[in-house]
Amino acid sequence: MQTNLYLVRHAHSAYTPDELGRPLSAQGFIDAKRISKVLENEKIDVVNSSQYKRAVQTVEGISQVIGKKIIIENGFKERKLAENPVDDFDSAILKVWQNPSFSWKGGESNIDAQKRGVSAIFKLLDKYAEKNIAVGTHGNTIVLIMNCFDEKYDFHFWKNLDMPDIYKLTFDKKVLQTVTRVWDRE
Repeated sequence: MQTNLYLVRHAHSAYTPDELGRPLSAQGFIDAKRISKVLENEKIDVVNSSQYKRAVQTVEGISQVIGKKIIIENGFKERKLAENPVDDFDSAILKVWQNPSFSWKGGESNIDAQKRGVSAIFKLLDKYAEKNIAVGTHGNTIVLIMNCFDEKYDFHFWKNLDMPDIYKLTFDKKVLQTVTRVWDRE
């Protein structure tokens, strides 16, 4: 039997310096309702999320529809690029993708962030085998997890993600079988 993980990139958020508490924007809330409808059709059994407010708010609707609380999982948190804001985000993020073991001061390397995310995935696969699991998370975390299973999910793939976005990863035990995009930006 198969287990389906729906990795949900959070909807658009209104920028604040409070990275953890940054809420969805007005457009983000509209998209979160659409996310809920898409996931409702997927017969979700369990909802997990990063602890970041924007990720939680993106999957709140589906948790309400299925009548189950969101389970917070630290492994799905946003990747920490650096201790302090970087001057040039684009070049800073490109560098960590070009050199997976490199990290900026106080930040996570791709290897470290990937290990964290994949470990969280394997915990879900053990605990919720044969279930449909929604995971509210972040773009870099999603692509780093997917990259562990197939290197075609890389920096360029990440750059082309929508916000929000949903990728369904179908596993047979802990072996990835298929990846399907289930989000269609209208």
